[in-house]
Amino acid sequence: MRVSLFATCLVDMFQGNVGKAVVEVLERLGCEIDFPENQICCGQPAYNSGYVKESKSAIKKMITAFEEAEYVVSPSGSCAYMLKEYPEILKDDPQWALKAQALADKTYEFTEFIVHVLKIEDVGAHFEGKATYHTSCHMTRLLGVTDAPLKLLSHVKGLHYTDLPGKDRCCGFGGTFSVKMGNISGEMVNEKVQNVEETGADILIGADAGCLMNMGGRIQRQGKPIQVMHIAEVLNCR
Repeated sequence: MRVSLFATCLVDMFQGNVGKAVVEVLERLGCEIDFPENQICCGQPAYNSGYVKESKSAIKKMITAFEEAEYVVSPSGSCAYMLKEYPEILKDDPQWALKAQALADKTYEFTEFIVHVLKIEDVGAHFEGKATYHTSCHMTRLLGVTDAPLKLLSHVKGLHYTDLPGKDRCCGFGGTFSVKMGNISGEMVNEKVQNVEETGADILIGADAGCLMNMGGRIQRQGKPIQVMHIAEVLNCR
């Protein structure tokens, strides 16, 4: 099975270790991985800020970059969902709309791909610690990926999992929301960190780099002894 990695901007620029973990996990599961080097930003920041026309250039470049891919897998539910939005954005351009639909149909979030396409729930991971998991908004509410991460974590040997109070609440990142509404965003992430502390977990796991950077930054500034990890990093531990 040939998988093309859609790394996303944040992973490419700030969390290369997450991209490496995704590749190593999928390779162990029998996938052949390639990385189209002409991939760029998916266009979500511009699109969500109302610059629909301006976002289409990036969108078309992404469609072209992954046109030959068999499967496209991303370590971000938010960015994976953006690719699912392409057909609607380009619906008035018949030629590109068809290509957009083809890309949307073969795009998956990392854990979704493992559980629902590869049909694997135990990747053979071993990681000692007490953990909780943050359910990011786009991944759960829009993309609809809810069970896959927890199924995978339930099979990690040595990991003691505790459900996160208020798990349905946003961490306050929300892309440009955290910039435009900084004060509100700050209070939201403070609440999220408090909820993490209530679990007694020493590890906070998530599946979206933006959320993890937001919560991880606040945890670090507050000096909390909580490690922040992407689920791919946990699944890559042996």
